[in-house]
Amino acid sequence: MTVSEQSAPPQEDEKNELDALDALEKEASEFNKDAEIDRILKAFKLDAYAVLNLQPGIPDTQIKIQYRKLSLLIHPDKTSNPLAPSAFDRLKKAQTELQDPKQRTHLDECISDARMLLIRERKLTTDSPEVKEPDSEFLAAWRKKTVEVLVDAEARRRKQMKAQLQEEGREQRKVDEEVEVRKRRREHEVKWEETRESRIGSWRDFQKGAAAGKEGEGGKKKKKLKVLG
Repeated sequence: MTVSEQSAPPQEDEKNELDALDALEKEASEFNKDAEIDRILKAFKLDAYAVLNLQPGIPDTQIKIQYRKLSLLIHPDKTSNPLAPSAFDRLKKAQTELQDPKQRTHLDECISDARMLLIRERKLTTDSPEVKEPDSEFLAAWRKKTVEVLVDAEARRRKQMKAQLQEEGREQRKVDEEVEVRKRRREHEVKWEETRESRIGSWRDFQKGAAAGKEGEGGKKKKKLKVLG
């Protein structure tokens, strides 16, 4: 047996081990992608921080880094998970919201309001140990309270939007009615102008008829009355 024949089996075994490791890594990678997709879709969608798995107050640079990392992980072109497009869209929406100063300020205010409500409900202060160094239970309660505050805020926003749309609808109907009145007025004026010559002709004919009648009456001789006696 030659030296090359003696070394063949170890090389084949090594190749099989590498293939097995690659398969395990791919499986682990797909598992991580699926887990992240599931986490994103289960995160409360009104809380952009939760979708991106970030804490409030984080710098803009960290938001960009986190978005890039997660977007590359769950990109629909890099996984066969059918829910990847939905998760990717939600991730993109969350990043866009945090980039918008107005939307981010609103979210930060809701999170802060939730914290203060929780402190009041538990009769604590901002100096309480539970608040200064919150444990997992307090953080979970804070997240739950944040959901409640965000839901209330969204309900108010939709109610205001509905009222605004109704008001705009009333204003639009008023404008439409005014436009219709002006349209009918213009149509009446046009028809009035179109029949002007006809009306003038009728009036002239009437005048001629009246004049002819007077001439006829003037041409008749009056009968003399006989004197009796």
